[in-house]
Amino acid sequence: MHKGSCLCGAVTFETKQDPEYISNCHCNMCQKHHGAAYASHAVLRSEDFSYTSGAEEVSSYNSSGTVIRTFCRHCGSSIEWKDPQNHPQWLSIAVALFDTTFKAEIPKEFHTEHKAWWMQNH
Repeated sequence: MHKGSCLCGAVTFETKQDPEYISNCHCNMCQKHHGAAYASHAVLRSEDFSYTSGAEEVSSYNSSGTVIRTFCRHCGSSIEWKDPQNHPQWLSIAVALFDTTFKAEIPKEFHTEHKAWWMQNH
C-alpha cells in the first residue's frame, strides 16, 4: 500500500498496489496543467486507488474529449488524469504526490513530439 497527499494536505489517498508503470507525458495540455516540461504520472488500476480524506476538496474539469483532470481546490495540486469512457480500468496519479516510494521501471515517454522548447536537446 502507498500513501500520498496534495501540497496543502487537504486531500490524501492510498493505493492498494504498486503502479503498473510511470508515464512522462509531454503533450501541451499536461505541460500547462502541471506548469512543467512534462507530467509524470503513476498509472494504476482504478480499483486500487481511494481517497482517505478530502475527496470533497477535489475539483475536476474536462480538458479534452473524454479526459478528466482533477486537482485540489485549495492548493491547486494536480491529482488525477483519467478517461472513464475509453479506459475506465485505468487512472493516472501525479507521481510527486506520493509520500511513499515504490519500485518503478524506466518511465514510458508519451507525446515526445511536443517536448517543451527548452527540453528539445534533452
